[in-house]
Amino acid sequence: MKDGHRSGCPINLTLEILGDKWSLLIIRDMIFGNRRHFRELLNQSDEGIASNILADRLKRLLDQGIVTKADDPSHKQKAIYSLTEQGIELLPVLAQMAIWGRRYLPVSEELDIRAQLLEEGGPTLWEAFMSELRETHLGAPAGAGAQPGGASVAARMQAAYDEVVAQRRAQQGAA
Repeated sequence: MKDGHRSGCPINLTLEILGDKWSLLIIRDMIFGNRRHFRELLNQSDEGIASNILADRLKRLLDQGIVTKADDPSHKQKAIYSLTEQGIELLPVLAQMAIWGRRYLPVSEELDIRAQLLEEGGPTLWEAFMSELRETHLGAPAGAGAQPGGASVAARMQAAYDEVVAQRRAQQGAA
């Protein structure tokens, strides 16, 4: 194709932007881990991303309009990364990948719990979570994604994760 793409297929075009392992993991960490600074993304990556790869992928995501970068008002030498609407709308894609992975791959119990909640909650939960992400990353009005029961989706996912980790530690301590 003249515009530098292999084809005009929507799957191909998406893969040209997100097809490497690291881009989706950075977006995952921004969505599920609320990691928004370079050091957080670098040091808290379960997969151990290298700093040069992280810098390259963040630049690509910035260039494609999936994330934005702004000066962090709390620290002069830090930047804060935020998801754009395009980045936030990747949540259902990541949810479906997580659901597929938990069905067919040997996932760890503590990292599976979020996928389980996403699967059980389905699109209704995903929409509520995307509303929360819009509040955090885009400054959308609070409460648009409020769920019955009061706790945010992010807080419920973190609490479920913490519970599984605590149970795991208790089991290991008893062994």
